[in-house]
Amino acid sequence: MELLIVMTIIGALITLTVPATQRVLGKSKAAHCLNNLRQLGSALNLYLGDHNNTMPTLVAARSSKDADEQVIETTLNTYAENPEIFHCPADNKHLFETTGSSYQWDNLLNAQNVASMDIMGFIKDGSRIPVMYDKESFHKYQDVKVNILYADGHAANSLQFVTSGDGK
Repeated sequence: MELLIVMTIIGALITLTVPATQRVLGKSKAAHCLNNLRQLGSALNLYLGDHNNTMPTLVAARSSKDADEQVIETTLNTYAENPEIFHCPADNKHLFETTGSSYQWDNLLNAQNVASMDIMGFIKDGSRIPVMYDKESFHKYQDVKVNILYADGHAANSLQFVTSGDGK
């Protein structure tokens, strides 16, 4: 009888700790993902320095590694120290393995000069212009399920590109 009580208590403790552990691991993966996006922002800055501060012309993402298209991982790979920065650790759909990156490019920025960037003519503030972001909603323990790199170089898990109407 005592063994049954002990096993019930252990079962209850496991029931309580497993979800908490999953949340902590999920948040850790999201933080690693944000760091990857910051490193991709650094790689993009190196690219911009070599290309007159003009954004590359890329497709948002490719469907497989075999596709012959210019995407972030084929353009920024020479500026990235580690190819793993293209891999979000929360990528449970294995997009990195199949397509080459867990992140996609905002092709509204194609060929824009950094000094005069805007989104559809009304968002001009770099802190609100998304550059690249998770291909899927990988981060289920966040309010916003994707991480985003913005044009000013900061990465966040919050939507900041909503317009206020004044272009800022």
